[in-house]
Amino acid sequence: MSTEKPQSRIQLQSSDNEVFEVERDVIKLSTTINTMLQDLGMDNNDSGDVEMSDPIPLQNVNAAILKKVIQWCQYHKDDPTPPEDSDNKEKRTDDIPSWDVEFLKVDQGTLFELILAANYLDIKGLLDVTCKTVANMIKGKSPEEIRRTFNIKNDFTPEEEEQVIFYKILFMLGEHVVFLLH
Repeated sequence: MSTEKPQSRIQLQSSDNEVFEVERDVIKLSTTINTMLQDLGMDNNDSGDVEMSDPIPLQNVNAAILKKVIQWCQYHKDDPTPPEDSDNKEKRTDDIPSWDVEFLKVDQGTLFELILAANYLDIKGLLDVTCKTVANMIKGKSPEEIRRTFNIKNDFTPEEEEQVIFYKILFMLGEHVVFLLH
């Protein structure tokens, strides 16, 4: 006979009204949901004695994305708390765990919806790996390649393009231009 107490569960309702029942320790990675639970006086309920009768509505996350967010949280629920970021620390984009790399092999629309959901739900780890994935999609590409990758229309006029090139040359020459002008 097991003496382990049942896990406390909560219900999350997506923007398209699908309800997901989730263990509290799975969704603890979301600062937004933790804050909601604290506001409801349920922040220390680890006993499983009290269940929420109404689902928590998440109006900015649809069912397909919420399902993926829950899947990510389930996998990472036992991860150690990451250290606080230093503002001056250079961010790396080559340190995405292999499970996350595979998890994030999705179309661009899904990737961007995951970024929005991670931001809304304040899930730092998920936000970090999704943003790093996008950064890796951009790294080493020209502006034109980036536009093609993300289907972005170039709305610069030819004059604006020339000005950008001019400033880019000035930037590359840097202090040499100042010397030449004196």
